[in-house]
Amino acid sequence: MADPVELTKTLVRIESCNPGKGEGELEAYIYSHLEMRGIPVRRQEVFPGRFNLISEIPGKTQMPPLVMICHMDTVVVGDGWTRAPFAAEETGGRIYGRGACDMKSGLSCALAVLEDVWGTGAVPVRTLMFIATVDEEAEMSGIRAVLRDKLIPADSLLLDMEPTSLGVAASHKGRIWYRVTIRGITAHASTPWKGADAIAAAAEFISVVRALIYALPEHPEMGKNTVTFGQINGGYQPYVVPDLCAVTMDIRTVPPCTEENVAALMRKAKERAETAFPGTDISWDLTGCRPSVYGDGESELCGALRASLREVLGRETPTELFPGYTDTAVAAVELGDRNCASFGPGALENAHKPDEFVEISEIIACQKALFKTVDRLCFR
Repeated sequence: MADPVELTKTLVRIESCNPGKGEGELEAYIYSHLEMRGIPVRRQEVFPGRFNLISEIPGKTQMPPLVMICHMDTVVVGDGWTRAPFAAEETGGRIYGRGACDMKSGLSCALAVLEDVWGTGAVPVRTLMFIATVDEEAEMSGIRAVLRDKLIPADSLLLDMEPTSLGVAASHKGRIWYRVTIRGITAHASTPWKGADAIAAAAEFISVVRALIYALPEHPEMGKNTVTFGQINGGYQPYVVPDLCAVTMDIRTVPPCTEENVAALMRKAKERAETAFPGTDISWDLTGCRPSVYGDGESELCGALRASLREVLGRETPTELFPGYTDTAVAAVELGDRNCASFGPGALENAHKPDEFVEISEIIACQKALFKTVDRLCFR
């Protein structure tokens, strides 16, 4: 059988930071890896010189395909490392390196299972697809290109290999980003009534928005809507009434909250702040919007994953929430498909950090459970 541990090391040693070196070298390696084993694979150009990879083992029926989705890019290395980020150092039962957790170990498990299934020579009942995407860590342009070209049927079983510590995650919170601009009127601080304090209005706006968002109903499984004000800039000197302030907002939503609901709350907060501080004006730009995904925890895919994990781990695995956003979430929203899940080795809290690592035991267990899942869904 293919060895996902050694493959993880190989992939970690190939830098694919985004922004940075990009996926080119890694994509070429994976393409060659599949081609040398006779596994059909083709490229889809997303940007000049940046390609998604698509591989299919055709099934004998028209049943909805099982689609394994993995991204090839990683975040930048960043500061604070005590280990070489591309050495794939193995120590203490772990592999260290940028992408070890997010998500080259999961990618390796998917590749190993694809290789093992192809090696049996058996024809699956349903088509098994493997898609490796570019740009997931930025604008998710890779999966958007897949959807644009209608490469995934609407009723597919969608599985990404993101780090879940071997949990089965079927739902994703939505993510809305705003950049808010608060304009006021400058004046000397000794006569503030002659101006309009943009920063004070921003503080009122922030306070009201936060209270309104946290007052929204919780979802019984996905929890609360939340908001973070990640950046704030404004003002000149302590003795000058500021006439400009800028605030960025990250709002994580759960059903039934939508961008329209949030925009209505923003308008209420605007009215309150502008009334409290006459002469100010508050506006905003929507800089990102990803709707929440409420996956079906009892779906065919989630059921097969849990049954396989029961055999491999000897325990029950509940269906949970994935706090980040994935290629599968984008596809699930676009296709209206609740038969989706995230499942992979590594803990999400280790992703994007210095000294990123994955437990080798989780890689081995993931590959075994994934192979059993593919067997259940594609051959039984």
